[in-house]
Amino acid sequence: MSIVSRARPDIQALEAYQAAEQLEDTIRLNANESPYASTVGNFRRPLNRYPEVRPLALQAALASRFACKPEQLLVTRGSSEAIDLIIRAFCRAGLDGVVAPSPTFSMYEHYAHVQGAELVNVRSKSAEDFRIDVDALLAVCTDATRVVFVCSPNNPTGATIPRNDLIKLIEARSEQSVVVVDEAYVEFGRQASIIDLLDRYPNLLVLRTLSKALGFAGARCGAVAGSPDVLRLLSAIQAPYALATPVVECVEDVLQSEQLQIADKAIQQLVVERERLMSAVARFSFVDKIWPSDANFFLVRVRNAQRVMDVCAAHKVLLRHFGDDLVDCIRITIGSPTENDRLLHILKTLEAV
Repeated sequence: MSIVSRARPDIQALEAYQAAEQLEDTIRLNANESPYASTVGNFRRPLNRYPEVRPLALQAALASRFACKPEQLLVTRGSSEAIDLIIRAFCRAGLDGVVAPSPTFSMYEHYAHVQGAELVNVRSKSAEDFRIDVDALLAVCTDATRVVFVCSPNNPTGATIPRNDLIKLIEARSEQSVVVVDEAYVEFGRQASIIDLLDRYPNLLVLRTLSKALGFAGARCGAVAGSPDVLRLLSAIQAPYALATPVVECVEDVLQSEQLQIADKAIQQLVVERERLMSAVARFSFVDKIWPSDANFFLVRVRNAQRVMDVCAAHKVLLRHFGDDLVDCIRITIGSPTENDRLLHILKTLEAV
């Protein structure tokens, strides 16, 4: 049985929007576009014309970057759009469900609620470094579970799920659920992407983003990689012309080899800074624990998190406090060396109080 059969029947039958034909060297009087090109911006493609329904050159460039085939990748407006598309494709409101660990990226829960899909969270334990228990995830899955989300390295804990555990989860849910592995932070860790498993497991979907390692959060460009059959379902739901021409062109430019070399050096520097900052923060007396991290952030538990947040904010440094979900825990994103030194200076003032 194909994993596509687990998608919503109405989505399986849905045909993608048929956009106006786009051909080079033609007079386009078929798409209700303006014939007059704007003089704003210096773009290779005229802004008076719609972009491609799906940006094929960008798709190929991203597939090369992420080491998969172009037909195994759908370009999305950040990986957040991919999360929405997946849940809408596979979950019928009030009938089907989603399973995810907790704590994790909050958008899985958000889009499940938007779709009216039941969400079951499996709590990981701080005493076990927030290790995600695959057996516990499998134990709560039912016939109605259509989607399982795992973020590796996980946000906000920084924990990586071992490759063998991911394979166990994917195989166990084989023809029952799509297993979505969110690799937003994979470039900062020691474990390679599992995107090489796509040919072996049709129920595997991998989320990638340009927001973190490539520093392109403002472009809102990401991708979901998976079986071409599943991607066809997602593409049928996605709006036509989803990626704007300026976004397509700036991402094409950043994927040139010189820019990728710059990004790779930035990743290396951030990993070095992560280890330096974690080591320095661990020495403060008000810090109770720092969890290991494979991401561009780390999670720390302090005494009186609100006081730490308030003092940092007063000095114009913003951190992330998760409140009741992670009592007295703060997530610190790795900044530049200067920004990190500024944070350490502020935290040092707390020692004297």
